Formats: sequence, C-alpha cells, structure tokens
Amino acid sequence: MIRVALVDDDALVRSALGLMIGGQADIELVGEGSNGAEALELCAKRQPDVVLMDIRMPVMDGLEATRHLHARPSPPRVIVLTTFDADEYVTTALAAGADGFLLKDTPPADIVTAIRQVAAGDPMLSPSATASLIRQIRADSAAGNPTEARADAALARLASLTEREHEVALAVGRGLSNAEIAKELYLSVPTVKAHVGRLFDKLGTTNRVQIAICVHDADLL
Repeated sequence: MIRVALVDDDALVRSALGLMIGGQADIELVGEGSNGAEALELCAKRQPDVVLMDIRMPVMDGLEATRHLHARPSPPRVIVLTTFDADEYVTTALAAGADGFLLKDTPPADIVTAIRQVAAGDPMLSPSATASLIRQIRADSAAGNPTEARADAALARLASLTEREHEVALAVGRGLSNAEIAKELYLSVPTVKAHVGRLFDKLGTTNRVQIAICVHDADLL
C-alpha cells in the first residue's frame, strides 16, 4: 500500500485529490495539510511514502517544505503539484529534492500513475517540466558550461540506438509524452513505452529527464 499525504492551501483541491486517491486499491490517503509547516508535522507523524505538495502556500511554501523534508533521514518522496510551470519553479523544486513535478491540470489517471512511479523510485515530470529543464540546460550551454568531451560522450551513447530508438529519444528530448510520441511517429503507446525502456538500458539512464539531457548534450535539438 502506498501511503500518500496531500498538502495544499485550497480545500477544494485537497477534496478532489482525496476522492481520486480514495478510489485506488493500492493507495491510501494518510493525512492532509494546508501549508508547508503542517506538511513537516504531518510527515513526522504519519510517515507517508509520497507527498503531493503545492508550491504557493501561507506560513511555509512547498519548496521550502520540500527542502526540509529532503534533509530528513528516510524522507518521503515529493511530487510538486502546482498551477505554475515557470522554469525557476521546476529547477528549484528538483534542487530542493522533489521527485516529480506535475501541473494541476494533469489528467487524474496520470497523477495516479505518477504516485505509483515515484513511490517505486522513478522520478516523474510533466512534459512542460521536462521542457523547462531543457531550456535551463540550453542556458547553461550558452554560458559555456557543457564541454566538447561531454558532447562527444553523449553522441557515443546515442550511437548505439536503432533509427527508431533515436527518433523516440529526440521526441523525449523535446518533452513529448508517450501519447504524443505515439501520435507523431505512428506507433502504439505500448510500443513507445517499450522503446523508452530500451533507451534507459542503452543510455544508462533511469528517467526521461536524463534522456533529454543526453540528447541536448549531443546538440541534436
């Protein structure tokens, strides 16, 4: 059973998320909070596996709460769930220790999938969050941070891919979801998932963001 806590200052949002979680046989809602300070107390008492965390809240915001939680021994995994997808929020949330970043307009089924995926140890980012990270990488590149050796290493890793895997890698690098990739490449969603799984193995990555970084390092976008 995956133990989940909800932290959001909007009672209606908490109610909607609670109803969604309550309908899952393998997920249990163990508590709710309306600000970051309550999140810290709640997690200490209830020990959730995953926290759905809003960003803008009174008393203590979600980013600060995530930093405090991440500094604890055996911290819960945190999915930032927000209406704001500004680049600085994405990078700050991940730097604070968040394991996922989703927008509140994400379909309920995708939020449930994200909870299960993050609980299993695999980070989950919305396509827009992935795109934000890519923009940040590009900004770093413009500042002269990536090296030629890093680009060569990325190209060498990508050279092991088949033509179709290469196409899927580029699509992931652009921040497309599996459904969007399937539509663009005329594939089924299960086939895209299989290709992404092979990309993890061949590129030595564990999530889609790392694939996107590899693609960008190779200067293919």
